[in-house]
Amino acid sequence: MDGIRKPFNLRKWFSIVSLAVTGGAAIVSGAILSNFFVTEAIKRDAMLTRQFIQSIAEIELRHARFGLVDVTFGAILDERLSAQDLGLEPENLARARQEFFDHLRQMPEALLATVFATDGYVIWSTNPLMIGKTLPDNDELEEVIERREAVAGGHLKGTAGSKVEQQFMRYPEDIYIENYVPLFDRDGSVASVVEIYKEPRELIYSLKRGYLLIWLAAFLSGAAVYLCLRWIIIRAARQIDTQQRELVENKTLVALGEMSSAVAHGLRNPLASIRSSAEVALEVADPSTAKNLTDIVTQVDRLSKWVRELLQFSKPISDEREAVKIDSALNNALSTYEVQIHRAGIEVDWTPEAAPAVEVHANGALLEQVLNSVLSNAIEAMPRGGRLGVSVAPPEHDRVTIEIVDTGCGMSAKQIEKVFKPFYTTKRGGLGVGLVLVKRIMERFGGNVVLDSKEQAGTTVRLTFKVAEQE
Repeated sequence: MDGIRKPFNLRKWFSIVSLAVTGGAAIVSGAILSNFFVTEAIKRDAMLTRQFIQSIAEIELRHARFGLVDVTFGAILDERLSAQDLGLEPENLARARQEFFDHLRQMPEALLATVFATDGYVIWSTNPLMIGKTLPDNDELEEVIERREAVAGGHLKGTAGSKVEQQFMRYPEDIYIENYVPLFDRDGSVASVVEIYKEPRELIYSLKRGYLLIWLAAFLSGAAVYLCLRWIIIRAARQIDTQQRELVENKTLVALGEMSSAVAHGLRNPLASIRSSAEVALEVADPSTAKNLTDIVTQVDRLSKWVRELLQFSKPISDEREAVKIDSALNNALSTYEVQIHRAGIEVDWTPEAAPAVEVHANGALLEQVLNSVLSNAIEAMPRGGRLGVSVAPPEHDRVTIEIVDTGCGMSAKQIEKVFKPFYTTKRGGLGVGLVLVKRIMERFGGNVVLDSKEQAGTTVRLTFKVAEQE
């Protein structure tokens, strides 16, 4: 029906939202960390490259025999400036330039080395075809000249050759790094710029490994957070479902209790009157009507029993607790049913001496009610005889368990699912509140009841109590 709204599925929506949030957070954190890692690695490589090239320039300037002429190495690299313009000897100038270029040519892992003038003129390059050309629109070169700082960047193999100055002697296999290193004049202005394209394999390997570790850590941390959140919400949803069921059950029990109390009180007096009238009539009745009057008394007694059970069901369970000896309680409960047990021909396996002398948290009257209800069910399940086993397991972790086993007709799996629901019964003429009361009483005193049964094989009831603290 279109007008009926579907219930909100907390688990489904939380799973979707938490997956999206944790996945997005993992992707963002992975991207930020990997970008930071790569940027820092390139900066580190650029710093080392700048220091290396500037150190070469300083060393060559010291080795050159320029006398007292005050020049910097960056200012003498442009071949368009003659030795006469610089006030230097031609042989010394040519030798200094060549030695510097040779050092650049022999740099390890270099794909291309180029020396630019500030106007974009190629002073020298490892690619001879580029020497003497002027390459305009070089944004990185202009940035170096303006900022007077080295500039570096990483590129992928697919971008190789996209710039005019990228005329490599050999093309990179994967990632390559571009470095622009400024060389200054005496005034601190950029006189020339060395451009180096490198393919540092060790650095590239470290970058790839770092990428892998960062994204793996991001994925695992995101998955761990998602699974943790999902576990929390599943437990929370189960708890909410349990509390909702308990709330509905409690409301139902309250309503049934009120109704049961009203019905029981309404039937109590009329039943008593009917029974009294039938008993009086029996004294003067002839044999033909005596059987009918006896049936009336029997049925009234059965209804009276139902009324008592309804009244017990409608009453709130007392919270008063006391230490009750469990072996004594079992002896008293079994003695109550001696006549029924003997009449049905049931053999009882119960050894009081073997039972541990344990006291449990309970209420004497309520514990008696629990044991009577369970024993009554077991006896009624064996109308033609059988075996009734009663035992007490040794206490474990402040808990002690009573096990009551019968060899009666047993129950099916579907019947077991409903056995603790109010007014559900498998007994003919039963009311269906006995085991419900047993469950409520056991839970009230911190215990629990477990029922196992198979059709035509019998039933086992385990009552677990909290052991009373010894003073």
